[in-house]
Amino acid sequence: MKTIEIDIQHALSFTGREAYDSLSQEAVKGIENLESNKGAGSDYHGWVTLPSDIPVSQLEDIKATAASLQVSCDYVVCVGIGGSYLGAKAVIEALDNSFASFMPRGKYPKVLFAGQNIGEDYMAELRDFLSDKRFGIVVVSKSGTTTEPAIAFRLLKEQLEKQVGRSAAKDLIVAVTDASRGALRTLASQEGYKTYVIPDNVGGRFSVLTPVGLLPIAVAGFDIDRLVAGAVSMMEKTRLASSGNPAQTYAMMRNALYRDGKKIEILVNYNPKLHYFGEWWKQLYGESEGKEGKGIFPAAVDFTTDLHSMGQWIQQGERTIFETVISVEASDRELRIPADEANLDGINFMSGRRVDEVNKMAELGTRIAHNEGGVPVIKITIPRLCEHTLGELIYFFEKACGISGYILGVNPFDQPGVEAYKSNMFALLGKPGYEAETQAIQSKL
Repeated sequence: MKTIEIDIQHALSFTGREAYDSLSQEAVKGIENLESNKGAGSDYHGWVTLPSDIPVSQLEDIKATAASLQVSCDYVVCVGIGGSYLGAKAVIEALDNSFASFMPRGKYPKVLFAGQNIGEDYMAELRDFLSDKRFGIVVVSKSGTTTEPAIAFRLLKEQLEKQVGRSAAKDLIVAVTDASRGALRTLASQEGYKTYVIPDNVGGRFSVLTPVGLLPIAVAGFDIDRLVAGAVSMMEKTRLASSGNPAQTYAMMRNALYRDGKKIEILVNYNPKLHYFGEWWKQLYGESEGKEGKGIFPAAVDFTTDLHSMGQWIQQGERTIFETVISVEASDRELRIPADEANLDGINFMSGRRVDEVNKMAELGTRIAHNEGGVPVIKITIPRLCEHTLGELIYFFEKACGISGYILGVNPFDQPGVEAYKSNMFALLGKPGYEAETQAIQSKL
């Protein structure tokens, strides 16, 4: 089976081989830290061996729960924020029909998302939409007190209980939470919800291969066995330090570019199904590396769409950027461009060619143009969009992230800056226990 390939030649030409090779010992140390459970943040290294550690019995139980929701629901709302929803949404969007949201229910329910914002109109419109629908809820929160999902879950739980009754609602709610602590664990025990555990040693942004991501993905009808198998395959490929380790190569190359003044990494895809994969990737690298005044800023674009908005800046803007391109080798469908006698649009020279061939030439032409315009380009090629390949890609980026963070000299597994906005928000809302903070912040207004 073909696997992920990485090409750094058009980035290496900017830094030189010596600068890249100089990071080898740091990368080896980073891999040793991850594999031997050492280094900063080692309490959160559970994801490193997670793909092979998942019991078959747990996968079977997740699939059974998904099957139950598939029978009972036309819609399942996944409630969560950050790593509690991005991984699931990334995989579902990559594998689903692009127009699934406009189609009537097929074999599987449609998975919707809530709790990833505090949009009043969004939640009101979601409640209106669900008012006459058969729906269930998968709520994902380790504590049960994170503001955004807590608000969404309270609103949706109330609505579900009104529509089907409290007794029936408990069979339509699944909680993915802490093993023994927290508000959601307490509520789930009181109400009798089916529950799954978020492992203590796996941080949210690394949790897509836990029930956090696996359950919504299974509900949507995708093969979580193949997803996990892909991750196991990449885990084996990246276990040892070597020049053939793709995660090591990526981590070293991006850090060599960072030390050369390239402070912004743009993840590029040429397949619109990968839009939310870029969103997942941004959280993974942004939260892992952006601390202590360090870190590459992660951005993502969808080409060729964004070439008509961001293309000018990328081609001729400040030269502090580099690109990482995810190139999908094969499409699932075949569509050829027809000839037109009038040829008013002037594209008859493309007649008979596949749409994907045109897309591939746009990809190649853009990489050449950007490279010549002073943008280093890393290319990651994946065979096609399927569960196995996405499992490989997820683990590849996770492993590279851990290695890269250690090369950078930060703890890749904490996020101390995330709480700052929450403290201010609670103070402004007058949350009990925040009286001093409320007084202090009001003096600034």
